[in-house]
Amino acid sequence: MNKQDLVKINDFLWEIPQSFNSAMRVPARIYASEKMLEEVFRDHSINQLINVASLPGIINYSLAMPDIHEGYGFPIGGVAAISADNGVISPGGVGYDINCGMRILLSDISSFDIEDLLNRLATEISKVIPSGLGKGQKIKISQKDLIKILEGGSKKLIEDGYGQKEDFEYCESFGCLAKSDANLVSLKAKKRGEDQLGTLGSGNHFLEIQKVNKIFDKELAEKMGIFENQIVIMIHTGSRGLGHQIATDYIQIMMRSMLKYDIKLADRELACAPFKSKEGQDYFSAMSAAANFAWANRQMITYYIRQVWKKVLGENNNLKLLYDVAHNIAKLEEYEINGQKEVLIIHRKGATRAFPKGHLEIPEKYRLIGQPVLIPGSMGSFSYILIGKESGKESWYSTCHGAGRKMSRTSATKNLSSQEIIDDLKNKNILIKCDSLRGLAEEAPQAYKNIDEVVEVVCESGLSSKVIQLKPLAVIKGE
Repeated sequence: MNKQDLVKINDFLWEIPQSFNSAMRVPARIYASEKMLEEVFRDHSINQLINVASLPGIINYSLAMPDIHEGYGFPIGGVAAISADNGVISPGGVGYDINCGMRILLSDISSFDIEDLLNRLATEISKVIPSGLGKGQKIKISQKDLIKILEGGSKKLIEDGYGQKEDFEYCESFGCLAKSDANLVSLKAKKRGEDQLGTLGSGNHFLEIQKVNKIFDKELAEKMGIFENQIVIMIHTGSRGLGHQIATDYIQIMMRSMLKYDIKLADRELACAPFKSKEGQDYFSAMSAAANFAWANRQMITYYIRQVWKKVLGENNNLKLLYDVAHNIAKLEEYEINGQKEVLIIHRKGATRAFPKGHLEIPEKYRLIGQPVLIPGSMGSFSYILIGKESGKESWYSTCHGAGRKMSRTSATKNLSSQEIIDDLKNKNILIKCDSLRGLAEEAPQAYKNIDEVVEVVCESGLSSKVIQLKPLAVIKGE
């Protein structure tokens, strides 16, 4: 596969025709600028996208967002819509970190109000929210309470006093997938989740204190409650070890079941089962439980941040939830296919839902403008708030989830210096709070694509519209 095999649909959309590979059931499409295509061919993500196009029941095409890079089975930045009636569900199309997602909290103050308090705020937050590989809270939750969270999500925590009404309203799926079943989550997965509620984890997960750096659409910003230089908090984490174990458990189950259902695939990492089969339904219920845990995790982090916020700034200072949205998940959504409504399983792996105004699955407040789309940059770079558009329907109302890697973690560690990264952040007046330098090089800005260029492709393609640019002031990361 090379660039000459691609059919240019427009300046930001390219297609691999179904005729390229006899196993493909549909074409494969990539949202990218011509400049970005050079990076796409550096890993196996294109081949993975082609393989996704061979999944039973896939509709229209397999899709890749401009942050595409190699993942497990599916490329990260991949989207696939598969028939719920006669198609499959694939854990590789969700990923190991089930419901890894973004949350943004809005303050009532500007960056000028916390200039002298920024270091204290970042230090206090880093103390109460463990971050790093395997790091957990000191207090473990009981198996009884864990089961309630797996089935009740963040809604359960809010009902127990760990949040406010708006936290429930401004969260994708109201912070809970009803199809969850804790009985389908292994004991090993549950054990891994006992001390991880309210924790960040490692890798590209982070918590940032940011300021509103630029407003592209003042009217939309105002309706979201956003103003210039406003301080916001961005949270990026997921279901931690619990979700990883669920993915591990069910990938093994799916690999064994493919022979049973006579499913033949070019890549075993795409292991899947018919959605309506026992294996398919069991995975969907277990995945939903992990998604609920992730929403609860971000909710508990919010609770701890609010405590610090009031401690440092005073009881009258509050943080409101703008929105919380997943980017590693499979959801049942209804679309019109060939003139008839059909329920599809939308696999979004490293891709964010971006519903337009009027869509009934977003909060009433946002139905007048569209769903907020939260796009984090790499460490030290800008992040963005976008808004979903009707023209994004061709991508199943999906958009990118971040910048996307251009350098493997191994390569970044070999070629980049953690100390130089810290010095570079200091030169940009960005604080860094990190227990270990080991993982900093893996997440350096140089290891990622240019977030501004990725967002530009998303906007030029009509998938979403830019509203806000955010600048980091303090970064809290795990190792």
